[in-house]
Amino acid sequence: MVSTFRPMRIEGTGVALPETVRLSSEIDRQLGLPDGWLFRRTGVFSRRVADDEDQVDLAVRAAAAALEDAGCGASELDLVLFAAAVPYQTIPATAPLIQRRLGVAEGAAAAFDINSTCLSFLSAVDVLASLLGSGRYRRGLVVSAEIASRALPWETAPATAGLFGDGAAAAVLSAGSGGAGVVAAAMETYPSGYEACRLGAGGTRYDFAHDPEDFARNAMFEMEGEALFRLTLRVFPGFLDRLLGQAGWRRADVELVVPHQASPGALAHLARKSGFGRAVVIDIMREHGNQIAASLPSALHAARQSGRMPPGTRVLMLGTSAGVSLGGLALVS
Repeated sequence: MVSTFRPMRIEGTGVALPETVRLSSEIDRQLGLPDGWLFRRTGVFSRRVADDEDQVDLAVRAAAAALEDAGCGASELDLVLFAAAVPYQTIPATAPLIQRRLGVAEGAAAAFDINSTCLSFLSAVDVLASLLGSGRYRRGLVVSAEIASRALPWETAPATAGLFGDGAAAAVLSAGSGGAGVVAAAMETYPSGYEACRLGAGGTRYDFAHDPEDFARNAMFEMEGEALFRLTLRVFPGFLDRLLGQAGWRRADVELVVPHQASPGALAHLARKSGFGRAVVIDIMREHGNQIAASLPSALHAARQSGRMPPGTRVLMLGTSAGVSLGGLALVS
């Protein structure tokens, strides 16, 4: 792989969280579990749950916050990307609705969706960096919003369900200058793990009109956590070496790691096995849970708001997704 630097500047980020906070201790009581059971198995103390908000509400709030942080208006956008594992509806794409709700004029911007499950935000930033670098667009918005709480297997697999939370996050990106931009990007897919993380219903695989019971049986999220962990354990070290090699960086050059918030165990493993250490890894898992595609931009926002990404910071954005894919961006803020 040959590194091709693409100038890109992060102008602003924003998040939106549902009002309802659901504690793991509260869920223990609801499910009749021993006190502390869910927290011990997931490492998630609390998560947000969208009882009154819908996915587009959260997306628009996060986008508006990112625009305010960037100091620009929606009229200055010429591209809107919605990056999520599960859309608002199957057809049409969600991005045009976000464009409309933000007040971007008819025909003034392009809008489309990108879905690589948990890596959707990372993939969208990669695509946008190339489009900005080509001169086709000047400024774009990437927004991820997820309502994971709609299809969780609380009755059959509470330790899996307890990992997830709802939320949205967004970033405003423009063609960069002064050294800011994407130094390297990589994605590798290992479809041997295709069945290990799935939500079958909602596409064409199961026909609601023909067999609604089969559709319903496959409308809940399923995950084989141990199988995913074993696969990631085997392939991630080599992937990371190849990404760093493409960037021309050593591990010591990396100043901040912004990972997908898959699970507390996965974050601890990343810090331990990668050689970065916990101090440089952004971890918001305890209070947010795994927000699917919204996890990466939420962690990015947390890094910027805490002052850990001043201009010139060498950052790795890393994650895994169903499929199974590994993804990473090496960028200079």
